[in-house]
Amino acid sequence: MSATVEGHPQSSAPVQAAYSYCEAVTGQQARNFAYGIRLLPAEKRQAMSALYAFSRRVDDIGDGTLAPEVKQERLEATRTLLDRIRAGEVEEDDTDPVAVALADSARRFPIPLDGLDELIDGVLMDVHGATFETWDDLKVYCRCVAGAIGRLSLGVFGTAPGAQGADRAPEYADTLGLALQLTNILRDVREDAENGRTYLPGDDLAKFGCGEGFGGETPPAGADFDGLVHFEVRRARALFAEGYRLLPMLDRRSGACVAAMAGIYRRLLDRIERDPGAVLRGRVSLPGREKAYVAVRGLSGLDTRHIARRTVRRRA
Repeated sequence: MSATVEGHPQSSAPVQAAYSYCEAVTGQQARNFAYGIRLLPAEKRQAMSALYAFSRRVDDIGDGTLAPEVKQERLEATRTLLDRIRAGEVEEDDTDPVAVALADSARRFPIPLDGLDELIDGVLMDVHGATFETWDDLKVYCRCVAGAIGRLSLGVFGTAPGAQGADRAPEYADTLGLALQLTNILRDVREDAENGRTYLPGDDLAKFGCGEGFGGETPPAGADFDGLVHFEVRRARALFAEGYRLLPMLDRRSGACVAAMAGIYRRLLDRIERDPGAVLRGRVSLPGREKAYVAVRGLSGLDTRHIARRTVRRRA
């Protein structure tokens, strides 16, 4: 009788090697994400690493220095690979470890792979130089590149048996993805500007006198940069508050993982709120000890219990 992992047959050596590759990519390229998924059981952690490695490949194509037409060609080739995975055509001896790992994960979990099509669509928006005049415009982009990741992750996590309101879990996962992405946009505003990109809505930039962009360590003359950042922070906090309603619907370890990842970004948001100009001077980050505290808090279930109590009060 073969060994099993959480009720599934133990993966073969080639599949385990593929997962090891994906976990290495995740550990090297996404420290906050890797920190959060440590809290998951092995099989779910591997599946999340496979999702990350595929997503990272898509992002790297979009962020690279290739000509736009070459980027589009490579993104469509990645979509073709996704079609092969979806059709069950990737064998365990395939030479692409990311495809092997993702195909195995898709067999083990009800992952909505269409979310990766949405990610490709979002990166194509970048390649084509999309701009965002309103928050509604930006939400379309954020739902592609981050909300879809939330829904894909939910396919791995699943909802706890008997969880109330579980039919709304994909909606909350999507909203939490938007909160994380808006926090990323605030953190990376200077870096994006140096790469010729502006993601904050044009009407918000105009309202606070920041339409000239962010090319240096100080805001444009006469701009209310602090006001702009505080406005976007309030928007992100509202998204977090709504997205956090997902936590009581998850099992303990999945909830701890989500609470840890979201908690790290909430604390980044706190730092940005306290010193808006920091995002123009460098990359805002958390020290390892603070991430460890967030992880312990997630494992303790404090955030989940708090959200559950608040949800009950709303229903009363």
